[in-house]
Amino acid sequence: MVVSSSGLVTDTWVKVSWDEFMEVVEHSDYQQGRFYYYQNYMRVEMLPVGFLHGRYNSIVSKVVSLFATLKNIQIIEATNTSFRKIGETECQPDLAFYIGDKIKFPPLNNSPVNINELAAPTLVIEVAASSVNDDLGFKRLLYERLGVKEYWVMNANNNDIIAFEIIDGGSRRVEESKVLPGLQISTVQEAIQRSLTQDDGEVNRWLLGIFS
Repeated sequence: MVVSSSGLVTDTWVKVSWDEFMEVVEHSDYQQGRFYYYQNYMRVEMLPVGFLHGRYNSIVSKVVSLFATLKNIQIIEATNTSFRKIGETECQPDLAFYIGDKIKFPPLNNSPVNINELAAPTLVIEVAASSVNDDLGFKRLLYERLGVKEYWVMNANNNDIIAFEIIDGGSRRVEESKVLPGLQISTVQEAIQRSLTQDDGEVNRWLLGIFS
C-alpha cells in the first residue's frame, strides 16, 4: 500500500463511489496509473514496470499471437487498454485479446473501451509479482463480472501461469485454453522458461516448430 503526495492510497482496494473513482481517473497526477473498479472499490496501481514484467508480457503475447496466426484464428490484441462498464466496472489488464470470427474492432481512440456498447475481451492476461494474490482473487471476480471468457495470471515470482475458464458467472482452472483450442498452458510456461536464457528469435523458432 502506498500513499501518494496528494493523499491517495494506491496499490490496494479502497471503497469509493463511481463518481469519486472518475475524479481520480481524470486527475492529472495519476495519468500514469492503472485503474480498476469493482463493487464500489477502486484500485490504482502506480508501481513502476521493470524489465521482468515487460519481458514476460512480451513473451506471453508472442505465444498467443503466433498460435492464433498459425491456426488461422482471428485475433485482435490490445496492451494496457482500459475497459469500462460505466457506473459499474473498470480494468486495465496487461494484455487483452478479442478472438473469433465475430469480433468487432473497438473505436481507434484513447478513450476506455465502452463495455456497455461492445463485448468484453475474450481473453485477459495479467502479469503479476507483488500483486499476484490480488490478481487471483478480487481481479478474478472483476473479470468474471465483466464477461471475459478466459483469464490468465502470469506469476512472475515462479514463472507459473494459472489459467481460468470463465463460465456461468464463475471460473475454473484449465490446463488447455478454451478460447484457443489446442494451446496448452504448459507450452506458454515453457516459452517463459526458455526466454530466461534464449533470445526472441530462438523462442519464436521453437514455438513455430511446436505449432506447425
